[in-house]
Amino acid sequence: MDTLDAIFTRRSIRSFTDERVSEADLHDLLKAGMQAPSARNEQPWHFVVIDDRDLLHAIPEFHPHSKMLYEAPLAILVCSDRKLETKRASWLQDCSAAAENILLASHAKGLGGVWLGIFPDAERVKGMQELLSLPEDVRPVALLAIGHPAVEVEPEDRFKESRVHRNRW
Repeated sequence: MDTLDAIFTRRSIRSFTDERVSEADLHDLLKAGMQAPSARNEQPWHFVVIDDRDLLHAIPEFHPHSKMLYEAPLAILVCSDRKLETKRASWLQDCSAAAENILLASHAKGLGGVWLGIFPDAERVKGMQELLSLPEDVRPVALLAIGHPAVEVEPEDRFKESRVHRNRW
């Protein structure tokens, strides 16, 4: 799939089949996440692959918008490791770029995914830290539900000329 095609046709998928994601596809998704740009090339990320049904089913208890995890075969938690951050202001952008790379790679492989915000919601952050026994220095940023789409969502042209400014507002 062409890069622009992937960008223009990717949609959030919230309904999944019960087909497993192959280890080869999972490896490619994680590799895509680690190819993201990062400030000063810090690469502050860690990824927690969650495919344990009990863990996936526990997340909606503290994340009200994550009910699709009852169906999704896996989720990837993108985290930032404070010990890897020297320029503290960039970790959120770095991890967000990694998350978007994973979603685009998912789409390119015929998989679907949806971004579930974790940071800065204190309840969601604490819930993920406790559920997954994250080290104190590891901050959960975004959770990505991944799987084979059970539905097809049509692309949407979101370009709005009125939101483009040149040189000045």
